[in-house]
Amino acid sequence: MGNRLYVGNLPFDATEKQIRSFVEAEGRTVMAIKIVTDRDTGRSRGFAFVDLENADQTQKAISELNGKDFGGRALIVNEAQDKGPSKGGTGFRTAFADKGHAREQSKGGFGSRGPTQQMPRGSTRGGGRGGTRGS
Repeated sequence: MGNRLYVGNLPFDATEKQIRSFVEAEGRTVMAIKIVTDRDTGRSRGFAFVDLENADQTQKAISELNGKDFGGRALIVNEAQDKGPSKGGTGFRTAFADKGHAREQSKGGFGSRGPTQQMPRGSTRGGGRGGTRGS
C-alpha cells in the first residue's frame, strides 16, 4: 500500500489549493499534489495525484472521499497505480508490438515501398509525381 492517491473527475478549473483543503479535512496531511495537465494546451485533464503522509491516511481518504461531491462532480478516489517500466516511444508500431502485429506492420503501411513499388522515384513508369510527362 502506497501513500499516493489518484483523484479523478475533478473540475477542470480546480486548483492545488482547493484540492489540498478538500483532502486535508479530517486531519490528513498532504505532502504533495500533482495536477495532470494537457501537454499542448496546459489545461487540466481532470485528475491529480495526491501524496499523503502515511498508508493509514491513504486508506481512510479513499473510503471517505470516493464518490464525494467536489465542485458539482462526484470524485473518483483510489490508490494510484505504478506506471511501470516504460517501453519507450509511442505510436502505431509500439501499440501493435505487444499484440504480435509488428511483422504485418513492417511489411506495409503508410509510405512503405512494397514489391510493386521497387522502381526508383522519377522513373518512367508513368503517372504520379516525379515521372516524366508526355514523352
